[in-house]
Amino acid sequence: MATNNVTEQVLNHHLTAFGGNDLEEILKDYTEESEVFTPNGPLKGLDAIRKMFEDFFYAIPTGSTFKMKQLSVAGTIAYIAWESESPVAKIPIGTDTFFLEGDKIRFHTVADYRISK
Repeated sequence: MATNNVTEQVLNHHLTAFGGNDLEEILKDYTEESEVFTPNGPLKGLDAIRKMFEDFFYAIPTGSTFKMKQLSVAGTIAYIAWESESPVAKIPIGTDTFFLEGDKIRFHTVADYRISK
């Protein structure tokens, strides 16, 4: 069972990879069994998760304004609330919740309010 320390390490790795738009590195946090729940429906497996992050990296490329509004870790669960702005989108609120099994993200929920420019 993951501890706060493991959860924080995985979250830090995830956020660093996301900030650098490093798709291969971010996928190391997931497995083929990982599931992401989005407003458009659930995604399962690395191919589906890869596509989701490709879309995010278009909206939030490296160098975009990004502000962490909330970051909480409790055992195997991490929650973040954030905002971002790039040349193509303004996101005044986004949230993610990560549920870990060991050192991998098993379940991930994500939602954001995105305004295209």
